[in-house]
Amino acid sequence: MKTALLSVSDKTGIVEFAQGLVAQGFRILSTGGTKAALEKASVAVTAVEDVTHFPEMLDGRVKTLHPAIHAGLLARRDKPEHMAALAKQGIDTIDLVAVNLYPFKQTIAQPNVTEPEAIEQIDIGGPSMLRAAAKNYQAVLTIIDPADYQPILAALADNQITHDLRRQLATKVFQHTAAYDALIAQYLTQDEFPDQLTLTYTKKQHLRYGENSQQQAAFYAEPFPSPYSIAAAKQLHGKELSYNNIKDADAALRMAAEFKQPAVMAVKHMNPCGIGLGDTIEQAWDRAFAADSTSIFGGIIVLNRPVDVATAEKMHQLFLEIIIAPSFEDAAYDVLAKKKNLRLLTLNFAHGRQADLETVSVMGGILRQEQDLTAETIADFKVVTKVQPTAEQLQALAFAQVVAKHVKSNSIVVATAEQTLGIGAGQMNRVGSVELALAQAAQSPLFGQAVLASDAFFPMGDSVTYAAAHGIKAIVQPGGSIRDQESIDAANEAGITMVFSGRRHFRH
Repeated sequence: MKTALLSVSDKTGIVEFAQGLVAQGFRILSTGGTKAALEKASVAVTAVEDVTHFPEMLDGRVKTLHPAIHAGLLARRDKPEHMAALAKQGIDTIDLVAVNLYPFKQTIAQPNVTEPEAIEQIDIGGPSMLRAAAKNYQAVLTIIDPADYQPILAALADNQITHDLRRQLATKVFQHTAAYDALIAQYLTQDEFPDQLTLTYTKKQHLRYGENSQQQAAFYAEPFPSPYSIAAAKQLHGKELSYNNIKDADAALRMAAEFKQPAVMAVKHMNPCGIGLGDTIEQAWDRAFAADSTSIFGGIIVLNRPVDVATAEKMHQLFLEIIIAPSFEDAAYDVLAKKKNLRLLTLNFAHGRQADLETVSVMGGILRQEQDLTAETIADFKVVTKVQPTAEQLQALAFAQVVAKHVKSNSIVVATAEQTLGIGAGQMNRVGSVELALAQAAQSPLFGQAVLASDAFFPMGDSVTYAAAHGIKAIVQPGGSIRDQESIDAANEAGITMVFSGRRHFRH
């Protein structure tokens, strides 16, 4: 008679599974609450302690940690000496293990949980049994997921327990126990940059393709994604998100977190093509659209206020990929949902962006850093020129500098206090970004109010000279170059104002 050991925290489907195993000739071993559930359902079950001849102890911390269990799991059936050792000790083989673990993740997700409470939900016996069984997968079936119960019963009935199936189940076990241990390590780790970094993610979505159609891809979420994140967003309408959609939406959400007043972000290729502020979300939309009415085509839009019908009707006139907002008025949703492919998402804007570390991959490793959450204010600015900025210019400089944080370096932003006018992104030299931003901004009827922001210092005075020659009257830059004085002199010579923010904002 084959033996199955069932010991589960999540009892979903376990009675039916046990009944199916018994019907196929299995003897059932079990522990604690699982045993009680099976007995209540009149399933014949043997207590583990009747096999180990050792009582459960230490408040249940020790139940299955015994040679009578682990030898029965680990013995290789193809080694006569292993089987002889079992026979000598009177130990039976165990042929199937169904275990799921103490709910550590669910425990630490609860508000105000204490560390001792969390520690008690670290499973020891469960992972030990699973790993032992999975190591010996050629002889032992290992089941971690209740969703596998019925398929396994069917495979047993049809004599379809193949080597590949055994290996797949064992792989699933090691993935699960690795993720379980990684979550424990993350919970206990206090060093932001530990010597051994353990991270775990769960696949949220298989993507049709990656950046390009020839690249396969998937989207993985953290165990506890921030409510203010694309991983936590709720999709109300439209096609599934693509790889590029997710990256662009993430970039747009990072921008939106900077603003308290009504704001609209329009993003293409992870750069803003227009950002508008207003007294209402409709006014903010009008300004974001006016910032670059060409590039917004096919863009990702984030609004930090509920979408009203007036704003929805304006957005409906364009081809847009995604619209993300805290909510949509019913009438606004009805307008936008007329486009079957337009993706409409909501998430918790009130929660705000968290100061979590961010990770990017490189060949052979990852880079990990604090997020750049600092936003300079007017109080941080140091005027370094003879000409002093006006109050209106200071407001515009502060806004432009915030936007510059979110533009790929080298970044230049030309803006008023409520609207971007021109953006130069990702150029290999800074003056090239200045030229691009000004060429676009000069087309705006608001250009007379424009100021210019740079994400990093000017390495020489040419950018300042060019900007001044093309109508810019106020500049903000971090400062910090050994040639800062050259830029200051260029600004003084042109009769414009320049302030130093004191902090660089590269974004690569």
